[in-house]
Amino acid sequence: MKLKALCVATSNPNKIREIRSLLSKFHVEVSGLPPGTQMPAETGTDFRENARIKALFGFELTGIATLADDSGLEVEALNGAPGVHSARYAGAGGDGANNEKLLMALKGVENRRARFRCSMVLVTNDAIIEADGSCNGEILDSPRGSGGFGYDPLFWIPELAKTTAELTAAEKNRISHRGRALANLVAQLRCRGLL
Repeated sequence: MKLKALCVATSNPNKIREIRSLLSKFHVEVSGLPPGTQMPAETGTDFRENARIKALFGFELTGIATLADDSGLEVEALNGAPGVHSARYAGAGGDGANNEKLLMALKGVENRRARFRCSMVLVTNDAIIEADGSCNGEILDSPRGSGGFGYDPLFWIPELAKTTAELTAAEKNRISHRGRALANLVAQLRCRGLL
């Protein structure tokens, strides 16, 4: 049976928009959780565990196929930090505070290599399907670009000579960690005859 609709278990409207855009060609109706839903605590030790917690929560709440991702930035010189704590790296201060904290942590550090990582989990009536994606780059000394969200203005992709905040939506969907994880998930769904 084809996948016609899915819920994205997140409180981040940017993620819903990206996933809706990536799945639009398959005519899958993408919605978020009911307004006011309190997300479960992300108690997993890695991205996949946290994605699974959110996907199972959303499926139990809505009764429809639910997709969740957990993603973040891993900086080589910081031993993989902020990692699973990327969204709350600077506490409740949001993207600006997270970026400031990252720049302070890397002040004077020569090795700027980093990668965005994403794990996705889709829970349906019949299965739990998991996929991963990553995107390698470097952290700049100051932000560039006005698109995207999170660490995008600091994440430089050398082969494109742009930050992820300077990419068009189509460019970002093609090379981003979330785009690649979703492409891997879509490949699995097609193999199973769900798309």
